[in-house]
Parts: sequence; C-alpha cells; structure tokens
Amino acid sequence: MEQRLNVVTLVVTDLDDSRRFYRDALGWRPLIDVPGEVLMFEVGTKLVLSLWAEERAVDEIGPVVRGGTAPVTLAHNCGSPEDVDRVLEDARAAGAQVQPGVRRDWGGYSGYFADPDGFRWEVAHAPEGVGGLTFP
Repeated sequence: MEQRLNVVTLVVTDLDDSRRFYRDALGWRPLIDVPGEVLMFEVGTKLVLSLWAEERAVDEIGPVVRGGTAPVTLAHNCGSPEDVDRVLEDARAAGAQVQPGVRRDWGGYSGYFADPDGFRWEVAHAPEGVGGLTFP
C-alpha cells in the first residue's frame, strides 16, 4: 500500500454548527457543501477535511460512540509563535474553547482549540520542522 492520506473525516453531531464555525467564523471555503450530509474543505495539496453529519454516517459506518476527549488531534502549523497566537485568537473569536500558546519542551510553541464537537486542533510553531518538513 502506498503511504498516503487524502481525506480526514470527522463525524459531527450538528453539521450546521460545524458550518458556522469553520466556514462562517473561521472563513474557510468549502470544496463541497451538501446541507444535512457533508461539508468538505481542501486543507492541503490533495488533502481534504470532511465533516460528516452523524445521522448520515451511521447509515454507512454503524454506531458512533461519543464521550470524553477524542484520542486524536489535528494540527495547524504556523511560521512563528505570533502566528500561533493569531490563529488561536481567531478560533476564540469563532467561539472555540482555547488553551493559550506556551513554549514546549520539544523546542516549539503551541496551543489548542476545540471545534463545536470537541475535536482538538493543535496550533503550533515548530522551528526545526517535523522530520525535515518545514511549515509556513
């Protein structure tokens, strides 16, 4: 199997809330928007974030279990600590719960916010990059 990831799908409880958060408040432009079903955003080269309405998802994948903090984070990498703080402030203005940016033991600076379903986003500046990859 080729080492590749093209779509990350999050099953959301209220697609309209997710639309208001990502599209309206954060200003993301949808690639696909099917009310009551799915909302997709191009988030990188050949990489899509898909927000799938729970009532539609269970028809295809079965029951969805909720509770606690999901054991996954998504990451948005920035070019500087100041950019991290700006993104976190945008998320706060959009209504997200935010953990402010702090200097990390690994040499970077990061904070977190949660979307309407509690999915956590790390907003980070990694001055050395990750495995040779550098970010804006």
